[in-house]
Order: sequence, then structure tokens, then C-alpha cells
Amino acid sequence: MKIVMFYHSLVSDWNHGNAHFLRGVATEFIKRGHAVDIHEPENGWSISNLIATHGPEPVREFRARFPLLRSKSYNIGTLDLNRALEGADLVLVHEWNDPALVRRIGEHRSKTGGAYHLFFHDTHHRAVTAPQQMCQYDLSHYNGVLAYGDLLRQVYEKRRWAWRAWTWHEAADTNVFCMSRNCHFEGDVVWIGNWGDDERAAELREFLIEPVKSLRLRAKVFGVRYPQHALDMLRDAGISYGGWLPNYRVPEIFGRFRITLHVPRRPYVDLLPGIPTIRPFEALACGIPMICSPWNDCEKLFEPGHDLLIARNGREMKRHLRALLSDKKMARDFTEHGLQTVRARHTCAHRVDELMSIIAEVDR
Repeated sequence: MKIVMFYHSLVSDWNHGNAHFLRGVATEFIKRGHAVDIHEPENGWSISNLIATHGPEPVREFRARFPLLRSKSYNIGTLDLNRALEGADLVLVHEWNDPALVRRIGEHRSKTGGAYHLFFHDTHHRAVTAPQQMCQYDLSHYNGVLAYGDLLRQVYEKRRWAWRAWTWHEAADTNVFCMSRNCHFEGDVVWIGNWGDDERAAELREFLIEPVKSLRLRAKVFGVRYPQHALDMLRDAGISYGGWLPNYRVPEIFGRFRITLHVPRRPYVDLLPGIPTIRPFEALACGIPMICSPWNDCEKLFEPGHDLLIARNGREMKRHLRALLSDKKMARDFTEHGLQTVRARHTCAHRVDELMSIIAEVDR
């Protein structure tokens, strides 16, 4: 097959977690012998911030790390869709695209008589937090929506934004995320995530900053968009700040710490339960024990108490941290069980299989 993908960025994961899954799925398609074309807007927000902050070296390093993956930059005003979509069998269009482009691609498919399968891929909470924005997307000529959570899929169906919708969760790219645990750890706890717009500031204080400070643990945080007051809180708690971390370096960082934490953003906890975002898949694939702040795994992706631990409040977080740090067998059991769960159900290879089943369903 020829697969054409329109995403915000393949090259940059600066405050752009969707690049993680895109890279894994594209790699899996290529390994299976498919042709893959990936299009990203020139001077996109993520890559512009990456280069402005870190220069061109991360782009060169990405190309060295992912020799199979290449993307084509386009200008939306001059993009030739006839050329870009020539010979396509499958087209994926991510929700972080200009509504005008989303509409144009749908119209192109209509004019060509449905020559290819066309799906809109939604990996965000805007459908419930900013529905007025999502109404701008014309999906009338799409086969349907790939939503990364079942409740998100239901939103599309109830509001009739698309003909059909399927649940298509993110997963771990096990070409990158694999077991790599050191014998000697540099620290106790690592958290990898962006501060963003304060939508989980209270949770980070309760489940990360205060427990680490109270237990006097060796901890480090990586991510971007940390305002000065957030950096001050980290410093006061004795937590090191590592800044932006390329996603392909995350496994080696996981290997240097005993435990990682997951603190979902509030919209997912309150409005879209069942969507863990991608970090738990990646962490468990690396074999690092994980403790999560409260979220409802209503889709049964994991086995709480076996794959990972859930802390209902700050006191419980401290109790879980003490237990995992003091009981090596307990930590090892979580490592083995979580790793087994990801390998059995949650790799990018599994998601490609699921997508192929969805295509077969459309064709029936």
C-alpha cells in the first residue's frame, strides 16, 4: 500500500507528543513493506520552537536516529494535493491540522470517487473542551475518525461530526522503547512532561513536588514551558530540572531512575477517562515501575496493582513511593507484569493490525 500522512510534525516532539506515536506507526508500516509519505507544514509551531531554543542539531540527530523516516514540508497555500495523494491507498489526517486542509483533502477524495481510504485521527481533548473549534472540521467525505479513546469516539458519534468512528489508542514504539535498566541508579524518581498551561499544576504539587520534598528523594523533571514559579517550586523541593528531552532519549533516562510518575492532564481525568496518553505505554515498555495520580482506566488497558500503581492522594503517593523504593521484589514484579502487558497488547505493531482490521471493516 501507499500510505500518506498529514501531521503537525514528524521531526519535532517539542511540546508535541503526537510525534511519538506517528513515528512508531510509520516505522511499522515501512517494516511491513508499505510506502509511507509524511507531510508536515513548513515552519510549524513545534519545530520552530525547537530550532529557536536548541538550534538545528536536534533535527540532524533525529535524522540519524530514524534513518527510515522522512517527511516533506509543505506550504498550505501552494500544496498540490493531486501530486501529494497520487496513488494513495490510505490517508491519515491528524486533528492538529488547519481546518482548510482537512476540508480540501476530503473534497479531493470525493472528486476522485473514493480512490483511497481517508481517516481523521484525533489525539486531543478539544472535542470536549473546545467543541466550537472541532465544528470547523468538515469530515463529510472521510471514511471516519480514529479516536484515541472510547469516550472520544462516542463524542464524534453523538454529535454526528463524522460518518463513523473507531477507538484507536496510542501505544509504545518498541523499536525505541525497550527494557534498559541500569544496575546503579542516578536517582529515585523521574517525571517527564510539560508544564503547559497550568491544567495540572495542582496535581503536580500534590503528587510529585510535595511527596518528593517530604521523603527527600533524588528526583529530576524533564519538559518544556515551565514558568518561573514552577521552576521555583522544583528548586525548593530539591528537584533537578533537565529541560527539553528528545523522546528517543527517554528510554536511557528511564534506565537511570528507580520509579517514574504519570500525572494526566485534568481534561482527561475529568472529561475523557480511559485515555492515559502515551507515556504509560512507553514507560512500561522500558520496564520502569510507574505510579499514577488518579485516572479511571475504564477501558481496561492496564491492570492497576499489577502493571502500575494508582495513588488517590498525596499521602497514598508517598506510601507507594516508600514501598517501591524499599521492596526490590515488588518493583521487579511491576516491571515484569507491565512489560508483559505492553508486549501482548500495546505496541505500534498491534495498532497497525487494528487499523488494517478497521479498513477491512470499511470494505465489507
